[in-house]
Amino acid sequence: MEALKILVVDDESRMRKLVKDFLTKKNFQVLEAGDGEEAMDIFYKEKDIALLILDVMMPKMDGWEVCREIRKNSKVPIIMLTARGDERDELLGFELGVDEYISKPFSPKILVARVEAILRRTGQSNPDDVLSAGGIVIDKAAHQATVDGNPMDLSFKEFELLTYFLENEGIALSREKILNSVWNYDYFGDARTIDTHVKKLRSKMGDKGEYIKTVWGMGYKFEVGE
Repeated sequence: MEALKILVVDDESRMRKLVKDFLTKKNFQVLEAGDGEEAMDIFYKEKDIALLILDVMMPKMDGWEVCREIRKNSKVPIIMLTARGDERDELLGFELGVDEYISKPFSPKILVARVEAILRRTGQSNPDDVLSAGGIVIDKAAHQATVDGNPMDLSFKEFELLTYFLENEGIALSREKILNSVWNYDYFGDARTIDTHVKKLRSKMGDKGEYIKTVWGMGYKFEVGE
């Protein structure tokens, strides 16, 4: 399978290099643009860009203008980067059809995790994708999960929950978000059902169970120790 192309648009070359290095490690092909006009040229020339990472503040043509132009004829996923944590910015971004919104400074690992999660959500990753992290391997097509090579006997929801955690590695997930994503919006149960499933999942994962960290007052985060 060909590497998915990601266009990184930022007027700071240092920032572009940082993002590019982390994405390249995950086998993405990264294209770079230093301003909005260059970004538009590359976008129309390349045709098969899978996702854009777009800075708001740029010369010639800012991130909002680029987003407006692209949204006229493309639904390509867009992640906006901004130095401003302004709620109005965020609302404008979502009105323009931005998929994710990340404030600087950010962790490159979190950015990569968001990129991967969006691409899976939009069906642009390999459908028989194999996810792996810290000795845990999930084969979505075969519906199998192993820990250190040993098969795990998981219920359907435990498998879906573990898959969701790996797809969002490094991201703190609220119980509500997990409930909506894994159990869907039509589930009217109690959020405590998540705690029960996490408890069972941790025990089936053995010592790898500690990768599912509790975020007090919020939910959980799947994170492999360094």
